[in-house]
Amino acid sequence: MIPVSRPASNRLQSALQALQHVWWRPAFEAGWGVRLILVPLSWLYRALAAGHRRWTRPASRPPHTAAVPTLVVGNWVVGGAGKTPTTLALLAHLQNRGWTPGVVSRGFGRLGQTVQRVDPLVHKAQEVGDEPLLVARRSGVPVVVGPDRQRARDWLLQTAPEVDIVVADDGLQHHRLWRDLEVVVVDERGAGNGWCLPAGPLREPVPARPSEHMLVLYSSGAASLALCGYCAQRHLSGVQSLQDWLLRRPCPPDGGWGELKGQALHAAAGIAVPERFFSALRRQGLRLEQTYALPDHDAWDGMPWPAHAADAIVTEKDAVKLAACTAAFASTRVWVARLDLDLPHDFTAELDRRLQALRRPQPSTA
Repeated sequence: MIPVSRPASNRLQSALQALQHVWWRPAFEAGWGVRLILVPLSWLYRALAAGHRRWTRPASRPPHTAAVPTLVVGNWVVGGAGKTPTTLALLAHLQNRGWTPGVVSRGFGRLGQTVQRVDPLVHKAQEVGDEPLLVARRSGVPVVVGPDRQRARDWLLQTAPEVDIVVADDGLQHHRLWRDLEVVVVDERGAGNGWCLPAGPLREPVPARPSEHMLVLYSSGAASLALCGYCAQRHLSGVQSLQDWLLRRPCPPDGGWGELKGQALHAAAGIAVPERFFSALRRQGLRLEQTYALPDHDAWDGMPWPAHAADAIVTEKDAVKLAACTAAFASTRVWVARLDLDLPHDFTAELDRRLQALRRPQPSTA
């Protein structure tokens, strides 16, 4: 695997890689430098986070949120734990149960800070963020981005009055946003070394037990913490050409993997854990000649693979950035692997039970 760093951020990437080496190892293996310098900073961060949560989270439901419940999807650690495939799976489930969902998101990595609704036919990833653009393309539901998720929620309901439930993607630490239910996604890495930033990967401490408004969802098929939760499974459900993916054509019934079997593929991923993507491709029987690990949310200013590469495969999160620069890889066939998450039945049953109590009564037609 070739780690790909852009020239302007080499030092930052090196520092982040050194930190992550500490984050995902047992706490007792950390050196004295980490213990003496970073751990006290973690205590300070933890105290500030607790103060922020205490002073910004509403003590009770604001009156204007009563009609439309809010479901927050998030995680405790920095980086991806499977929030986006979880959000997409939740949206599909909600629609199947008769809800009309909409999504609010920060839009990490975008250039602007205004609150705006995502138009997947017009906007680029740098304008609205790669993950919100992917959610809008895949789900077809209204998506609004903004750093203040409460304002984004208000704007969503003004521009899409048909929405009867709001899903906040990556909103767990945005405490000003009232939430009726939280779905916390945990991957195979669990809580890492158990420390908060910067000594560890945690954005807030993991509670001793889930709160009454929280559902813990393990996205890797097995529990990685001692908390009670539900085990979901991520999987690559198919592959198709970038052109077909941009046109929203369905994947072939057989997944399309057969066309790539035996080919020498270049694989690139600008996600939190690139090796997870590469391993999933190998499990499909694909031969990866070279892999390229890009920084999470990378802008894709240039192609990481050589110009002579015949076939390259990317994630959907990266594919949303390639629509505007297809001429840059005219000699390479680019493929997009689709990632899905299967929600377990016991999770959806409990989710439906809790949401049913929040559902707004339908007006009588009599």
